[in-house]
Amino acid sequence: MDSPVTDLMTSPVRTTSPETPVTEAARVLTDHGIGSLVVGEERIEGIVTESDVVAGVAEGVALAETPVSALMSDPVVTIDPTASVRVAGERMGRNNVKKLPVARNGEAIGIVTTTDLARLVPKNAIRMTRQPEPDIEKGEFE
Repeated sequence: MDSPVTDLMTSPVRTTSPETPVTEAARVLTDHGIGSLVVGEERIEGIVTESDVVAGVAEGVALAETPVSALMSDPVVTIDPTASVRVAGERMGRNNVKKLPVARNGEAIGIVTTTDLARLVPKNAIRMTRQPEPDIEKGEFE
């Protein structure tokens, strides 16, 4: 968990412009099986997620005419590429975010998601020998 976040991130990160219609952004999310797009091709301006699109649908937003800038989150919680995976996980937890762009000089170079962290956990699980508890009969244990 102390490895650099660059070992875990997905790169390149998918981006879109703030003017992109929400329906087009939703199509990109679906076609690529991803949960977010960083808004801003050279500098991070925001992030639009599946949840943002769903919230827009729930609010009755005209998605074909609405730019992603109307639904995106801003400011965006980011992390430096030299930070550790542990720091990334802590930052995501503290800020209640599921997508964490990895940024260098304001530009997204990758992204870390809760799915990425979930894939990492089994690789780092502590293996313990199972010991029967004293009150369990016939060697059975939970």
